[in-house]
Amino acid sequence: MPLILFNKPFQVLCQFSPQDGRATLADYLAIPNIYPAGRLDADSEGLMLLTDDGKLQHRIAHPDHKEAKTYLVQVDGIPDAAALARLQAPLDLGDFVTQPCRAVRIAEPEWLWPRNPPIRARADKPTSWLAITLAEGKNRQVRRMTAAVGYPTLRLVRSSIGAFSLATHPLMPGEFVEVSLGSAGSPYRPAGD
Repeated sequence: MPLILFNKPFQVLCQFSPQDGRATLADYLAIPNIYPAGRLDADSEGLMLLTDDGKLQHRIAHPDHKEAKTYLVQVDGIPDAAALARLQAPLDLGDFVTQPCRAVRIAEPEWLWPRNPPIRARADKPTSWLAITLAEGKNRQVRRMTAAVGYPTLRLVRSSIGAFSLATHPLMPGEFVEVSLGSAGSPYRPAGD
């Protein structure tokens, strides 16, 4: 029962079935009977976990288990302390209110690969980077949160899920690695343990 760490490239759909000429997980992973434990929208990049164990998939992805996920977010503008405080507090997005989270300004990550196509650059409008850590993950939540406080997301990269991160498992977009369950650093145990 493999647990696969995969760095999802920009514009790849989180599904294995073909979709009108769009790139999918099947273009990168030829491992039979694995499924994503959680999703990233096509416009987002970064770490995904995949497994062939339905119980493990549920443990990783279900919001009841509150698995922390960290996103590196390039935003339009430079958020001030008030905007960061709003991001961290429960934020009403209309159809739901977010749980408190951690949001801090960071330097642009030196290890981050260039995006293809690149983010548009405007000389008159600076951008900045945030690290946002959530214990939930509703559809397009991070993008909706940054827009709600006045700083639209330009680029979104999930850098970690629980104990797994692109820092401890460096992968370029499209690369994957299998990790053993129950090994040092893995919070997950095979079903039945």
